[in-house]
Amino acid sequence: MKRTVLAISVLLLLLVALSACAPAAPPAAPAEQPAQPAEEAAAPPEAPAQPVVLRYADKAADLGTMDPHFAAATQDRNLVDMVFNALVRYKPGDGSVFEPDLAVELPEPELVDGKQVWTFKLREGVMCHPSEQVPAYELTSEDVVFSLQKSANPDTSAYAGEYTGMTVEALDKYTVQITLENPISPVLFFPKVADYAGGFIICKKPYEAMGADAFKTHPVGTGPFMFDSYSPQEKVVLKANPDYFRGRPKLDAVEYRFMPELNSRELGLKSGELDVINGANEGQWVERMSGEEGILVDVYGVGEVATIHFNMTVPPLDDVRVRKAIAYALDRDEFLALFGPPVAANVYSQVPAQFLPGGLTEEEVKELGLDYAVDREKAKELLAEAGYPDGFSLEVVSSERESYLKPYQSMQAQLAEIGIDLKINVVDHPSMHQLIRQDVNPIVVYVAWRPNADVYLTRFYHSDSIVVTGAKPDTNFSHYTGIDDLIEAARIELDPEKQIQMWKEAQIKLLEDMVSYPLLYMQQVTARRDYVDYGHELKSVLALYPQITENTTINK
Repeated sequence: MKRTVLAISVLLLLLVALSACAPAAPPAAPAEQPAQPAEEAAAPPEAPAQPVVLRYADKAADLGTMDPHFAAATQDRNLVDMVFNALVRYKPGDGSVFEPDLAVELPEPELVDGKQVWTFKLREGVMCHPSEQVPAYELTSEDVVFSLQKSANPDTSAYAGEYTGMTVEALDKYTVQITLENPISPVLFFPKVADYAGGFIICKKPYEAMGADAFKTHPVGTGPFMFDSYSPQEKVVLKANPDYFRGRPKLDAVEYRFMPELNSRELGLKSGELDVINGANEGQWVERMSGEEGILVDVYGVGEVATIHFNMTVPPLDDVRVRKAIAYALDRDEFLALFGPPVAANVYSQVPAQFLPGGLTEEEVKELGLDYAVDREKAKELLAEAGYPDGFSLEVVSSERESYLKPYQSMQAQLAEIGIDLKINVVDHPSMHQLIRQDVNPIVVYVAWRPNADVYLTRFYHSDSIVVTGAKPDTNFSHYTGIDDLIEAARIELDPEKQIQMWKEAQIKLLEDMVSYPLLYMQQVTARRDYVDYGHELKSVLALYPQITENTTINK
């Protein structure tokens, strides 16, 4: 033990002596750290995580508008759904259920002096997205009142007809009161303030700061995703809203690409360049793509209804015999064969009985003799009676989308059988929407979903909704004025059975006058890589896409 202590002491003295003989280190130099053994070397810094970006390809050629109060085309509805909220919302993935959104709860109405009053308490701390003109700020009742008043103004909204007889006021910073001249049921009221069409709430300050035109391509809302960039005819990029009141989205961004060619979308999905694509409304396509490894195909509601509208002010369509001749010349099953199950099915009234109360079933329509079963000889007789034994010519514009172009092309071939020459000019989807609202088409094929019978009938058949000339121009392409009283009476009828009967009476009148020809409904079809999880069960989405929310994720 003594020898060990002595040896250590000698070693320490030797080290001190050697240290004294060594040149002094410069005073400013830091002390050197001893080298670490190879097995304990510091790990290299981790590479920054790659952003989680969902790449979605739609069948549109370009954007129309991201002002939600004008968004009608599918791609526009898809985008605004990610950017904006409303007082209430349809449950993600299930359009049959209402939930609170910007409001803290679904209110019960009160009757005050014969008027119906709905009072909404707003969530506190909901932030409007920042923009170049205005930094982020808390949304209040001032924004809600401004937005709903914008929705009710035909100069600033395509959905103004939905807000007739409604007044909106702010009771305090977080309380909004909506008063209706005539009471209506919750099933008719909530869609007006839900996350669909005019119900979306925009932020007042950025809208006023940038102006209406700029807002169309630089939207500012409160939703889970914020506008980042727009490349015309290429894509819109949305980025995650870090301050979203339901929590930051799991995705960092969404790239919404415009790809009208189906083959291009398919190749992009198969190669992994795309994560989700808008598919083809064809049963065969669904079957084929479902067999591709790593790809899932979703077929879901809502079932958009394709209807053929006749402009009753344009000769020769101003003659009911001509309109009925066209109806007898058309074969629903020929149209249906273009799409097939499980994607599509025939409808026999303007409101689809398969989805909504108030529609007429096939049996009801046939019993009334208003199904217009195909009879081309009878069609020729009606044309001859109307003074057109040799037929006539018409010219229309169609979207490039298959859901529009295919029905137009099938109608073209079928009408040729009775001597009617239909010329089709194909334009991009947003241009078609713009042109038909300028009343350029004598015959309009329109594919749409509406949340209830009142909205279908009001927007397509009330005189206020006549395109261009109506008090609140919308989508009454037929210029029809024959059921205003029935629509208005049904709207305020609180007995559900009587209300449904009124809606049916209105559609019987439409079929008797052959104002429009109900064709078929088409469900939504999208395909995705199997690593995409939408974060909800997919039953039906009014926004017409799988719905990308803060819970959507990519699991690679």
